[in-house]
Amino acid sequence: MTSGFRRIRSGIRQAFRATMVIAMVASCTDTSGDLDAPGIDPNGKGADELTVGNRLMAAGEYELALDSFTRAALDQGMTAQILTSMGTANLGLQRLGQAEELLRRAVKTDPEWSVGWNNLGVLLVETGEYPEAAQVFKRAYALDNGESDAIRDNLRLALAKMENPANNTAEEQEYTLERQGDGQYKLRKLP
Repeated sequence: MTSGFRRIRSGIRQAFRATMVIAMVASCTDTSGDLDAPGIDPNGKGADELTVGNRLMAAGEYELALDSFTRAALDQGMTAQILTSMGTANLGLQRLGQAEELLRRAVKTDPEWSVGWNNLGVLLVETGEYPEAAQVFKRAYALDNGESDAIRDNLRLALAKMENPANNTAEEQEYTLERQGDGQYKLRKLP
């Protein structure tokens, strides 16, 4: 036999073996039902992206939270809650310009929602806009009927910063976001 004939014969054998393997696998596969993975409900509902994003925010995973909020926006549209969530995630990432734009859009979308106003106030404190932050916190506090300790504490902080500008050194301005519930955040001074 020539080497060319051997290669052709070897190729035919390999093709035959591959065909047999595929046939054996196909004969063992149940094609009468769905081809879903075990344990997965094809009619089940996926996780709520807003809830997932809020959990990621609480864990300090702001970039992942922002991705989750973006997916939520695809399903629900750009609601005030999603705009606020996206703005707050950007605030956590120190993307202050993007955060401000989103938070201002949120309060325009739903001017009666105290959480949006509170989170905008948090951003304004972060950027050193204490007088405007105090006004925003006052509005949030009024919309919330004075029931939120987080908004009250944020308002106190803004007023204290406004009254004593000499006490606003960079060292004293290191704060972190602390989730209070319902997407509302409080500024907490780092130790």
